[in-house]
Amino acid sequence: MERYRNRASGVKAYQIGIDYILVKFDSFKTYKYSYKRAGEFKVEKMKMLAVIDKGLNSFINRYAKYSYD
Repeated sequence: MERYRNRASGVKAYQIGIDYILVKFDSFKTYKYSYKRAGEFKVEKMKMLAVIDKGLNSFINRYAKYSYD
């Protein structure tokens, strides 16, 4: 997993796959957000936010909180 560098975030790390993203939170729980469950647009947005280390936790809380597999 790649470390998420925004230390003020609740996200600790992430791993990007072709049609999913794994996100590890402060609670040390890891959630999988996939095209199947969250949708392609949301997953691709989360991938982009993860790479730039900005806004991933906020996006998940607003738009994809319960859309994990």
